[in-house]
Amino acid sequence: MSDRRKSATPKASPGYQPHASSSTSTYVLVGVGVVVILALVLGGILWNSSRDPERADEAVLSENAALIIGTPSAPLTIDVFEDFLCPYCRTFEQQSAPAIATAIGNDSLRVRYHLLTFLNRQSSSGNYSSRAAGAAQCVGEAENKDVFLRFHAALFEDQPEEGGSSDHSNADLARIAGEQGASATTQKCIADGARIEQADAAAKQSQTQLSKATGGQAATPTVLSGGEPVDGIMDGTAWLDQLLATTD
Repeated sequence: MSDRRKSATPKASPGYQPHASSSTSTYVLVGVGVVVILALVLGGILWNSSRDPERADEAVLSENAALIIGTPSAPLTIDVFEDFLCPYCRTFEQQSAPAIATAIGNDSLRVRYHLLTFLNRQSSSGNYSSRAAGAAQCVGEAENKDVFLRFHAALFEDQPEEGGSSDHSNADLARIAGEQGASATTQKCIADGARIEQADAAAKQSQTQLSKATGGQAATPTVLSGGEPVDGIMDGTAWLDQLLATTD
């Protein structure tokens, strides 16, 4: 195991805990997964605790994606949930990003990217996840999909250490975007932090929908297909091959 990979090993904290997904851990918010069932007896009427669980709202998932990439006519749409400080998200991207890009390129896949921010407290600045997500919003709004995907990949490649002593400033994020082809206007959007508040609001809504889809656990990385969690996403790209095969 390389030193770089060791540095990406998650550390326990009071706010979240490692959670097994397939053969590899993911990050899970503690407390969201606690399901409280209330029994209310009032006038002989009992609360029906066996009612159907909530489901993720497709409209909200679409509205709160940082960027939607792929033709609307693609036979398969997935939702990808990540936090730019999450080391397992970095591993997921290294394994699956090329296959995802290929499927987008041949019009067989549409991807809705959701950038969560619950690892803010594990960053040196205290708000890195939000600032990185805001930077991605700037890029997603103003640039083409290729620039977004390059910037997205670059942030995971040059990922600050979780719990480390430093992370990227807004100026650093703007510079990285420029290196991936973002315009001067987009770089200013990032340097000014112009989309951080928007990114936080989108992350909150996306996290709520993810929690609904997973029975109360919001974890990164997670992939939803048809509003349902996809298994095996940390075990290579077989998960995507299987999904695409169902559309043939």
